Amino acid sequence: MQLRDLLRQGAARLGSAGVPSPEVDARELLLSALHLTPTALLTRAHEPVGADGQARYATLLDRRAAREPLQHILGEVEWGGVRLRCDPRALVPRPETEWLLHLLLPGLQSRAQPRVLDVGTGTGALALGVKAACPGAAVTATDLSPGALALARENAALNGLEVTWLQADLLAGVPGPFDLIVSNPPYLPEGDRAHADPEVQRDPDLALYSGPDGLTLARRLAAQASPALAAGGALWLELDPRNAATLAAELRAGGWDAQLHADLTGRERFVQARRAGQSG
Repeated sequence: MQLRDLLRQGAARLGSAGVPSPEVDARELLLSALHLTPTALLTRAHEPVGADGQARYATLLDRRAAREPLQHILGEVEWGGVRLRCDPRALVPRPETEWLLHLLLPGLQSRAQPRVLDVGTGTGALALGVKAACPGAAVTATDLSPGALALARENAALNGLEVTWLQADLLAGVPGPFDLIVSNPPYLPEGDRAHADPEVQRDPDLALYSGPDGLTLARRLAAQASPALAAGGALWLELDPRNAATLAAELRAGGWDAQLHADLTGRERFVQARRAGQSG
């Protein structure tokens, strides 16, 4: 069977299983199964694939058709300028969070050695993305889950980056102050649990749900972040577009200057906040 035919069949298989992006996923799995580059897939589309290669691809397709996350099957992803191992110990890093990294980095460029805290680090994505882009930054990252922290440490070693990793409930016991506190906290309302996609159900519950409106953890985090920020320091949060404006309004009422920022689809997902009267 030719490469192009195998790819077409793979996409059809995933589509019939309800996978949201069957063509993209089938392509990524084929590249992995046959150890091909994207260019090789294009230039060798008419070449036949041996039985061993077809069997490896079929195994990967079976896993994805069972709705195992693509990132878990591939094992590693490129994200925010770093390589990240992905497995069930932590939330799969999303493109939305990569945009958060893009939004916050300009605010660090004016500081020679910014002090940065990533709260609820998971795979270590934001902490490692900041450290890779700003080598002079002193980056600390926390997580409540020992498994997530172990994965984050593995990713730090994979990328040769130095970050201070702490097991903590949000900022409890974490020494400050910080010029930037960033978090992608659990932000889904509990009511979403029953209707979550199969892939989301494989992520740790600890990283997903946060009370009836999705803001329980974000509110606690903001309260703890206020005294932990240095003068002019900023708090950045990724939230559900359904509740980001609510938290921004609450922060303003509590004495913060809070702004909303849109994701790449135009939805207001990110909150940037400073204590009122401060700049930087």
